[in-house]
Amino acid sequence: MKNTFIYSDSNKRYHSLDYFYKHKFGKKVCKISLNGGFTCPNKDGSKGTGGCIYCSKSGSGDFAGSVNKDIVTQFQEIKEEMKKKWQDTLYIGYFQANTNTYAKVEVLKQKYEPILKQDKVIGLSIATRPDAISEECIEYLKDLHQRTYLTIELGLQTIHEKTSRFINRGHDLACFEQMVKRLRQEKLNVVVHIINGLPGENKEMMLETVKYLNKLDIQGIKIHMLHIVKNTKLADLYEEEKFPLLTQEEYVDIVCDQLELLRPEIVIHRLTGDPDKKELIAPNWVLKKVCVLNDIDKELARRRTYQGFQKSILNRVHERFSYYVKNNSLVIDATVGNGNDTVYLAQLAYKGTVYGFDIQEKAIENTKQKLQENKITNVILFQKNHNQMEDILQDQKGKISLITFNLGYLPTGNKKITTTVSSTIQAIENSLSLLHPNGILLITVYPGHEEGKKEDQAIRQYFKNKKVTYYHNDDKSNSPYLIEVKKKEY
Repeated sequence: MKNTFIYSDSNKRYHSLDYFYKHKFGKKVCKISLNGGFTCPNKDGSKGTGGCIYCSKSGSGDFAGSVNKDIVTQFQEIKEEMKKKWQDTLYIGYFQANTNTYAKVEVLKQKYEPILKQDKVIGLSIATRPDAISEECIEYLKDLHQRTYLTIELGLQTIHEKTSRFINRGHDLACFEQMVKRLRQEKLNVVVHIINGLPGENKEMMLETVKYLNKLDIQGIKIHMLHIVKNTKLADLYEEEKFPLLTQEEYVDIVCDQLELLRPEIVIHRLTGDPDKKELIAPNWVLKKVCVLNDIDKELARRRTYQGFQKSILNRVHERFSYYVKNNSLVIDATVGNGNDTVYLAQLAYKGTVYGFDIQEKAIENTKQKLQENKITNVILFQKNHNQMEDILQDQKGKISLITFNLGYLPTGNKKITTTVSSTIQAIENSLSLLHPNGILLITVYPGHEEGKKEDQAIRQYFKNKKVTYYHNDDKSNSPYLIEVKKKEY
């Protein structure tokens, strides 16, 4: 299946920062990491002491400029290094180390404003904490937002309070959420940092953090792998306990699951950490950044998924269509509805035939119109109940590659007219005889209406103790879900 992700013009199946910058600014954009000499309220006693247990001595700015040099010198030195790789590029000043809003506005201006005056600088990215942005600072950020492309990066790491206390974050989830809402009130761009592999967290907890963020009005996310560096509290704990760290394979699997959950428009600023080799204790695989990113690309391609894939069960249906339907397949769309799936199937089986069924005249008319608009001629439509498929297609018994049902009602039609339990079960039984020995039956069930609940119960009972696969894109009881039946395993 080709890459169907909309925010990509490469093999990337997620909304990469490189793609975002190129489409917003028309060319390559480089972020230049700077050390503004700030401290942190979680270190100086204002909010806490000791800082987060994983934070390096550089304040998580291991590749930022030297704090011993002024901010413009830092910028120019790193820019010259960048130019060796990218000649024609724009720049964003990235205030990375420690908490970059933790000072009086006069001090912030002394740091930020000189960078904005540098040649080809089109923006600032400011890393900070949700408990370290004053109202006076927000007023200044609003002013910056009017003059340049501004992004505020907020550390969260996890939504789980027990973990947050363990890593000594020094603020709670409510504080974070309130600051996101406050920044978005002023239309300031928000990017959130999270860490996978924190001690005590399992895969589901990491996914819950992303599910939570997916509901917030954020514009970007950075996903890091926990890595242990020297001279940190985390390093001391690791020496004592040697608690388990994620393997590269586990990390890739979790990140791909997280990407599938995230809204497509959220920009992915980072998918792994970038530790200093001299300071790293474990895990060593995080040093192979390119390999990790390549493995994420390969895993998404293997799954045939992409960022936002779990947003709708329809994405899974189309992925299954693309996987099973060949160009010469014979296919049945047992509920053509408005014709969207019929068109999709016909384009896949362009040398084959799609047989479409629907009892409603409006559905047949809508589908005919869609087929005409797309200049598709390899579809035969029947205004018949799908439980009549076997009688109508007697000559195709044992030849059909795939049959799909999308149960429920016509979205633009009379919602009182629905598929019914009795005809659906009969149609499913009949469809099995039409399938090729290697054929596939796909049934999208919608329990979100009265008859749908009955179908849901009846179909689950019908397939009880049978070897079938259920696909869900969320855990809501009334959401549509997909059942896949392989005839050879049935």
